[in-house]
Amino acid sequence: MSEIEIRLFAAGDIDGVFSVILPIQREEFGISITADDQPDLAVISDFYQSGKGQFWVAVRGSQIVGTIGLKDIGNSQTALRKMFVAADVRGREHGVAARLLAELVAHAEVQQVKDVFLGTTDKFLAAHRFYEKNSFIEISKGELPRSFPLMALDTKFYRRRIGAA
Repeated sequence: MSEIEIRLFAAGDIDGVFSVILPIQREEFGISITADDQPDLAVISDFYQSGKGQFWVAVRGSQIVGTIGLKDIGNSQTALRKMFVAADVRGREHGVAARLLAELVAHAEVQQVKDVFLGTTDKFLAAHRFYEKNSFIEISKGELPRSFPLMALDTKFYRRRIGAA
């Protein structure tokens, strides 16, 4: 676990971010998607690293093996986006997903975020279990704030309240 560092995204990380995210989307989940279909990743510093938002990477050696983003959507609310962990470092023994989420939650607390929302697909069953184990409650699409950035493939939605709510 100690061999993997969680740190803030830097501009030079972009190729590594795509090398983690695209194969998971395409090969594991069969989603026909390209880098061009995800313009938020071309401008991570502007899209995620502004307001109460942020973007983190998990790094082993010089290779990015995980990502997580927090998008400020206004009203002290945020959207969790782009949480991906490479297959070879998944699971409790590595703790990458838990550590990425812990960084996000700690940041949200410091930023006085009230809620973290997320959308995912029905296909990501392990992700559903992970979110539910980590205090995310499933909500209906109608319970999302209007400013939530809906993705076409999202069919399941979650909310986690931060701090004293």
